[in-house]
Amino acid sequence: MTAVSAVPLLDEAQVQFLAQPVSITIGSCDAARIPSLARGLGCRVAPDRRSIRVFLAVAHAPVLLRDLRAGGAVAAVFSLPATHETLQLKGTGAQVIALTSDDYARMRAYRREFRVALCQLGYRDAFADAVVPLVEDEAVGVVFRPVAAFVQTPGPSAGEPLPRRT
Repeated sequence: MTAVSAVPLLDEAQVQFLAQPVSITIGSCDAARIPSLARGLGCRVAPDRRSIRVFLAVAHAPVLLRDLRAGGAVAAVFSLPATHETLQLKGTGAQVIALTSDDYARMRAYRREFRVALCQLGYRDAFADAVVPLVEDEAVGVVFRPVAAFVQTPGPSAGEPLPRRT
């Protein structure tokens, strides 16, 4: 059994990064290691910083949800479109859960903010709407505990693990 660190993997600066209108991609794989992925529609970091909930549209993620429910590994990438600053988290214990009314409110706010961020970069409304669709009904959360974090910002440090605080 793996011991749980007394210190959360994410620090407060990383939590603040995830709270921005970042592009979110979450992935897994099946037993044959065939990958699956979907675009996240926002996220929430637990107050203790030990778990993350990523919001997904069920219609856009059937294979990913199947793989996660079967116990597949989970990885999520969070990237700020304006700078390409990127953080990758790998996790364990992924669970698919129903969203709360607060989650739906956060998902709507994320959509508004992410659309604005894309349009400020010169993308048209139609593109922004396609990237971040309005999903009111069939949405779920994927909750997982991050166990590894990596810098994925393009450049010489890409792929480097974030240092673990002790």
